[in-house]
Amino acid sequence: MTDSAATIIFVFGLVGLGYLTARFAILKKGTGDGLADFAVTIAAPVLLFRTMARADFCGSAPWLLWAVYFGAIALTWTAGHGAIRGLFGRDRRAGVVAGVSSAFSNLVLLGIPLTLSLLGQTGFETLSLIIAVHLPIMMSASIILFEWADRDGAGVDFAKVVRDFLRRLFSNPLILGIVAGLAWRLTGLDLPAPLPRMVDALAGVAGPVALFAMGMSLNDYGLAGNLRAAAVLAGLKLFLMPSVALGLALAAGLPGPVAEVAVMAAALPAGVNSYLIATRFGTGQALAASAMTIGTAVALVSATFWHAVVLGIFG
Repeated sequence: MTDSAATIIFVFGLVGLGYLTARFAILKKGTGDGLADFAVTIAAPVLLFRTMARADFCGSAPWLLWAVYFGAIALTWTAGHGAIRGLFGRDRRAGVVAGVSSAFSNLVLLGIPLTLSLLGQTGFETLSLIIAVHLPIMMSASIILFEWADRDGAGVDFAKVVRDFLRRLFSNPLILGIVAGLAWRLTGLDLPAPLPRMVDALAGVAGPVALFAMGMSLNDYGLAGNLRAAAVLAGLKLFLMPSVALGLALAAGLPGPVAEVAVMAAALPAGVNSYLIATRFGTGQALAASAMTIGTAVALVSATFWHAVVLGIFG
């Protein structure tokens, strides 16, 4: 077994362990939610703070990286929207959920530990550049498109969208961790003792806790129906989006290490955000939950495939 295959099995093994723990009720009900809350609210923001405060982003080509990654999102989102409407006859609102489910990568709970394990700290620094803008852009796009769908394509209340966007932006722990890290970086100061040890300790558990919590959450959401449609969306997420990202990365001439991160991030399955968006707008919850579960189950194989592809192309 290759080192990369062993690493991917390790990462998804923690997800599976979390799932089995919840499935057999080994821990108290609600533990998974608490662990996920800790990972997203405390550990991951601290990890992002440390990365932004210490990292050297020279040569990471953020504008080109963003163009490649979000170009892949736009094309895959459009494909998901078109598939759910054209093949399954669903309405515009379901089309928005389908677009989110086929293009909204699980960059935090799965992407952070997988990237750290496969591509190291340098790869994670590049991923952080995507995370810094990913959630605000995806939430804004979702809000705008749901507004458009609710108005039957007649228009969007952009003032409402901007207010909602700003509220979410400045209340999100991940964004706050990124901004705080960049602000500390500008001071040029080292963290006073014992803060570095505390930061390192919290950052160090972000990955394992996130993976375990993600596995527990899969038991809660499970396969909730619309399996054929969900399988199509999971296929678009795991295979179309990274294919588009790879093509755009090659066309744009992204440096190999940066392109690897873009493709692997695009190859991640959808996460719980797609379900939360569906729940908020009251449509497509079963579709989003099933797409997330199917995608995560298949991602063990697809992630191994895409990592082999990027290694073969970029070395």
